[in-house]
Amino acid sequence: MPPKKSPSKRNVKPKLTIVRDFAAPRALVFAAWTQPEHLKQWSAPHGFKIPVSEGELRAGGCWRAVMVMPDGTKLPLGGTYRKVVDNKLLVQTHQWAGPGAGSETVVTVRFADAPDGGTRITFEQTGFDSADSRDGHSGGWNQCFERLEALLAKLQKGQRRVRRK
Repeated sequence: MPPKKSPSKRNVKPKLTIVRDFAAPRALVFAAWTQPEHLKQWSAPHGFKIPVSEGELRAGGCWRAVMVMPDGTKLPLGGTYRKVVDNKLLVQTHQWAGPGAGSETVVTVRFADAPDGGTRITFEQTGFDSADSRDGHSGGWNQCFERLEALLAKLQKGQRRVRRK
């Protein structure tokens, strides 16, 4: 009997996984991922803006955003929420719109308590056309997470001020 063939590596699409801890409560981190007023402040790389962020946060609900490059070029993107579990899980499709948009990918974000307090997110994006596409997204997402960290610190500082009054 011939040996079993293993799946061809050519059929495996590149995957991106990022694990990151944030010094903020899980509910606040989840809110930053799901509320447009927060998404507009962090969900683009440094120098980019998100003037449009909207969606219906439920399984089957659609979302869309427009990312604007420093030179003013608009990059529309969007997708569909597949699964939403408050403060625990987001699963959504992600696709750039327009010419040369590439494949639809799937973004999964798991929210958990971090070992030293705060929140650990496990971010996974699957379905890339190439390793170059995955690597470009890795750089972009890591810059987004730097901006998210700064936003969370600002939001918590604001909450502490409100509590003191």
